[in-house]
Amino acid sequence: MKILVVGRSGQLAWELRRTLACFGEVVALDRQSEPAIDLAEPGAVAALVRAVRPDLIVNAAAYTAVDRAEQEPDLAWKVNAEAPAVLAAEATRLGIGLIHYSTDYVFPGDGAVPYREDDPVGPRNVYGRSKLAGEQAIAASGAAHLVLRTAWVYGVRGQNFLRTMLRLMAEREVVRVIDDQFGAPTWVRMIAEATAILVASSLRSGTADLAGASGVYHLTCSGQTSWYGFACAIREQAVAAGLLPDTAARVEAIPTSEYPTPAKRPAHSVLDLGKLEARFGIVLPVWDQALELCLADLAGR
Repeated sequence: MKILVVGRSGQLAWELRRTLACFGEVVALDRQSEPAIDLAEPGAVAALVRAVRPDLIVNAAAYTAVDRAEQEPDLAWKVNAEAPAVLAAEATRLGIGLIHYSTDYVFPGDGAVPYREDDPVGPRNVYGRSKLAGEQAIAASGAAHLVLRTAWVYGVRGQNFLRTMLRLMAEREVVRVIDDQFGAPTWVRMIAEATAILVASSLRSGTADLAGASGVYHLTCSGQTSWYGFACAIREQAVAAGLLPDTAARVEAIPTSEYPTPAKRPAHSVLDLGKLEARFGIVLPVWDQALELCLADLAGR
């Protein structure tokens, strides 16, 4: 089986290249690869897919600069909405499946209980609206698909909250972190490993048949915390793992009002994980257990 992973150098794509290799040839492409694929030019995406002729498309690329998207809405829309629409159309044409990753930011975040897949959406920023449009385009295409909504993704590569906190805690005496936004921090490797399980469960005659399971699923680590709680856990566990000294910066809680950003964030974007467990039997670890595994992996490098 040939799997096209879109987004070669991103933190999720890097993990997918490892977890999906057992199924056959993984062709991972981005703007710097040869051949190159640029989701900012959706018109060129179809030709690239036709040249590769994959048996499965996994779109791990996205415009994820949430605040910058407020100033670059057209670019965010091309990458997050138009390009997935093209990938879905090509998947339909080839008769293959598409796995695509979306976000908790499709929800307004004004509730107090975890969001189910069929709950009303209402993104509060350009990024969320563009990702929702991508979801809707995929659903309308008729392609066999899995749209996996995840949240608060981090890892040992790329730009993410974990790496930022480790750097700031080593440089400063105090790190001030928001304590009134809640979600489920999710190690990117867990997403990649869950994706491999989904592919394995769909294999039919050597190809991934997603038709029977098409739809939206929530995929995050279990449990919930605030950004402040996440930062405190990072400090505690990083010190224990020898990644930070005992003198690392202390963490101070602040409200969202003291840290204004161009893009509005959902205050409570915890996702209900019941559908994924019921359909595939997948349950990711509680977020702080996954963090411990991630930091142990980092410390062992």
